[in-house]
Amino acid sequence: MKVEDLALPESVKQALLKRGIRELFPPQEMAVRAGLLDGVNLVVMAPTASGKTLIAVLAAAAQLARRGGKVLYLTPLRSLASEKFEELSDLFGELGYKVALSVGDYDSSDEWLERYDLIVTTNEKADSLIRHGASWLPQVSLVVADEIHMVGEASRGPTLELLLSRLRRLLPEAQVLGLSATISNLEEIAGWLDAKPVACNWRPVTLKEGVYYDGVIEFADGTSREVERRHDDALLDLVDDTLSEGGQVLVFTFRRRSAIAVATRLAALTERALGRNERARLKAVCDQLLSRERNVVSEKLAALLSKGAAFHHAGLSNFARKLVEDAFRGNAVKVVVATPTLAAGVNLPARRVVIADRHKYNVELGVHEEISVMEYKQMAGRAGRPKYDKVGEAVLVARTLDEAEYLMEEYVKASPERIASKLSSERALRSQLLAEIASGLSSTLNELQETLSRSLYARQYDSGYLARLAENVVRELAAEGFIEVKGELLRATSLGRRVSELYLDPRTASLVMSTLSAQRRFTDLTYLHMLAMTPDMPRLYLRKGDREWLDEIVEKREGELAGPPPEDPDEYEFYLASLKVALMLLDWIEEKPDDYIYERYDVGPGDLYSFTQTAEWLVHAAAEISKLLGYTSRFKELIVLRERVKHGVRTELLELVSIKGIGRVRARALFAHGFRSLADIAKASEGELARVPGIGPTLAKRLKEAVSSGELSVEQPLPVTGLDAFF
Repeated sequence: MKVEDLALPESVKQALLKRGIRELFPPQEMAVRAGLLDGVNLVVMAPTASGKTLIAVLAAAAQLARRGGKVLYLTPLRSLASEKFEELSDLFGELGYKVALSVGDYDSSDEWLERYDLIVTTNEKADSLIRHGASWLPQVSLVVADEIHMVGEASRGPTLELLLSRLRRLLPEAQVLGLSATISNLEEIAGWLDAKPVACNWRPVTLKEGVYYDGVIEFADGTSREVERRHDDALLDLVDDTLSEGGQVLVFTFRRRSAIAVATRLAALTERALGRNERARLKAVCDQLLSRERNVVSEKLAALLSKGAAFHHAGLSNFARKLVEDAFRGNAVKVVVATPTLAAGVNLPARRVVIADRHKYNVELGVHEEISVMEYKQMAGRAGRPKYDKVGEAVLVARTLDEAEYLMEEYVKASPERIASKLSSERALRSQLLAEIASGLSSTLNELQETLSRSLYARQYDSGYLARLAENVVRELAAEGFIEVKGELLRATSLGRRVSELYLDPRTASLVMSTLSAQRRFTDLTYLHMLAMTPDMPRLYLRKGDREWLDEIVEKREGELAGPPPEDPDEYEFYLASLKVALMLLDWIEEKPDDYIYERYDVGPGDLYSFTQTAEWLVHAAAEISKLLGYTSRFKELIVLRERVKHGVRTELLELVSIKGIGRVRARALFAHGFRSLADIAKASEGELARVPGIGPTLAKRLKEAVSSGELSVEQPLPVTGLDAFF
């Protein structure tokens, strides 16, 4: 099917032709013939790199041309949302449509999105927009759920499941389009959404899946390939084999330290494969990385990048990850060793994908377990670069003949597991049922049961269990004061509505309220430990040796902690793990060096960013709860703490970090040289500012301009000196 034959406006067709898109790939054609451009609900399963994003583009173009309204594009990850935002902005911006990216800040209805035609967001952010009653939501005429197989993921799947159920109730006329590379029970998922299933196995690059053992890759199609054994190391031999033919390799492993160690081993091979131009390009990449962030992690990464290798995991900053991805796409980096976060939607194909290990550590159970077939298929799908490779290879590494046979049958030739609802999680139901009641979508238990009857869980399992679980949750919400029950009627209290808007687990709110109500002195550690104890804060698990120094902290500072240490050993383990998070955040706001934090707590820049983002949200939520309950002094302390967590500074630097472009390091340098407020900056000459280490003439000029024009941070902190006047 040719683009010029599509029932789309001429401007859309010309924009596609301009980008070299003249003929549809088979999955795209199948979607069009199934009613994509006519508003039919579809769930499309097609391999990675087969053009699923264009399917969404065609649907969006058709909807905007025919009905106007808005397109809501849902993704499971912020990184994927950013990638899709860039892709959609390019084409739709040319067509005169406005594209917006909305992630984070769950305590807002983002009314500014009223002005936009396409809105790219995460599942959680979209859920929060419904809770806030965003006035523009009824204008949505197309909902795209990218990576829809995530509905079966344990921790975040229930949010997507009820989000889609809720959107279909709120927007009965809107088209729903689900996209995924791996759905074994496609018809069941499509049936749940009243959609047509569209399945296509076509790929632009042929994928060969196989198992490597004893110098030979045996592929599932019956063919084989010998690999020269130069290194007496399976991984090095596989990588060297690919590099010798000018290809690139993605290696997947399940531990960050392993990713760094493997990348270091492979760097000797990649360095030999680099040409002069590639070395020059990589030097520029390294300079860019180290000029933006210089720490133990970035220095390790830069040392490897200069040799054409890299590691990639969630501990890297977004900036570092994007540098690695772009350098790999540009063929300067030859090998990337990644944890599976890279397989979750980021477009980074390679000629050969090597899965070096199939075991991962389950932190909740404390055991190593085999990866699922779904996880394997997601990683394998990255093999093959469109426009560069005719064939892509996904290879599992076996150490014995028995293991090779096992891997072939249980992974390579196996189908992904059935996508199953995880909605029976009580934690997920607490938050979601409160949201249903608080938003007015359900005002009786029967209406709640009706909502749950539309879920994927109800389609797959006995809904009676879910109904009983919902009754228990309603009783808990009432007992905690989040809802009122009057006969058959359910109504959220003002507290319940605010907790739902703040996107909190109700048990987080209960813990915060009980802690804040205590008649005691609060320190920064008290607040941070309180928030670290909540179910909404991620954990830092205890390493060997952590227990000893954390026990000492408990003994010395027990009076500052959110509560007394429990006697139960398991509960005490959780208590210490939460304390470790709190102490990391305390070191952050006390301006301990980044490298100190990374090494003491075994986190990377990306981890620290994630923790501080979550902590900032929870401190804000705690402040809002304290305001609602009339705890004025607590509110004052918490709003200051929020700004400190946001910027990683002591209180005296809050004015300085309000200047756009001034972070914690430069702010401390300015403060140390006598520039302690915006007024000091305004009075100083450019020359005086330029002499401060880390400032220089260019930044000094920008500083003066920023202060004189009022160009401060988007969310300006309240000047500490003005707190009393504000209240």
